[in-house]
Amino acid sequence: MQHYFTNNTKLKSNEKIIKFKLNNKEYKFMTDNGVFSKDNIDIGTTVLLSSLNFENISGNVLDMGCGYGTIGIVIAKNCDAKIDMVDINERAIKLAKENIELNKVCNAYVFLSDAYEKINKKYDYIISNPPIRIGKNNLYNILITAKNYLRENGELIIVINKHQGAKTLIKDMSKYYLVSIIEKKHDFFVISLKNN
Repeated sequence: MQHYFTNNTKLKSNEKIIKFKLNNKEYKFMTDNGVFSKDNIDIGTTVLLSSLNFENISGNVLDMGCGYGTIGIVIAKNCDAKIDMVDINERAIKLAKENIELNKVCNAYVFLSDAYEKINKKYDYIISNPPIRIGKNNLYNILITAKNYLRENGELIIVINKHQGAKTLIKDMSKYYLVSIIEKKHDFFVISLKNN
């Protein structure tokens, strides 16, 4: 079975453009079969983006599991940070590159990486709507390993549905990070995991 977090270049293509509005700014995204949330921007990503204080985001930012680029592109359009966007899905990477052009973004760079495999620097922020369906062990591995790629006092910001283990995750991650809840909305928790 094909998932959005697998490499699925052979899947039949059906590209289309969807629109997304946040804080009176409109964005356009090219999507396709085989990527997460191809028909519209999902609620989790919307809650995450609407909870961010863009004025506080600066330095180097990593959009981990960027899909077709929504999170990284919206952040790039709202602050001066340098954004790296990575995904394991080649089709998602191709779309993210197209969407950088489509939204006239000049401070974002996209590349293929299996989690942190191709990452070789530290970030002020890692921001993600993580792929919950990869399973708890794989998800926790991505979240805990983020510590190695965050600067001192760097922050990992994620969104997770309360029905997919948000409360357990908060408790478990407090062994590794200073954890706080930024937002709770539509059953989603936006969680800050600060490197300390």
